[in-house]
Amino acid sequence: MDQESVSATLTVAVPAARVFAVLADPTTHSAIDGTGWVQEPVGRAPLTEVGQIFRMDMYHANHPNGHYQVVNKVQVLDPPRAIGWLTGQDKGDGHLEFGGWIWRYDLAPLGPSETGVTLTYDWSAVPQYIRERGIQFPPFGPEHLINSLHHLAELAAPTSRAWTPGS
Repeated sequence: MDQESVSATLTVAVPAARVFAVLADPTTHSAIDGTGWVQEPVGRAPLTEVGQIFRMDMYHANHPNGHYQVVNKVQVLDPPRAIGWLTGQDKGDGHLEFGGWIWRYDLAPLGPSETGVTLTYDWSAVPQYIRERGIQFPPFGPEHLINSLHHLAELAAPTSRAWTPGS
């Protein structure tokens, strides 16, 4: 496969600022996730600056420990247009290691109450030594991105009881 990223786009009937607020709240990430791997955030602080670190508890049946934790580093933060983060791990010695893949959401306001949302998973910066471990990229099926976008749309909907700002 020559392509090293996958994307999906969905138009949602929600203003871009509200969609961005949902994405900047790590407490919503488990509900947005289309795989079921993302569990709970370790901290509840909203994402407010490039370089910010946030951690998420995860579960994957094929992971050696089943339950594990990822460390994310905000790489893109341009409210209400774009947000993205690198995913990695804490090496246990105070050092963080990022695998080279990034999750990015690009938001295009299409009017006062409609937004085009593009979710991209990009693994083009994954170093060779990680690729040699036999990890499949992307590590999920094609339905994952569109499922995540539908979950995001449901959470951001003005009538949603599942999320209110600051919850």
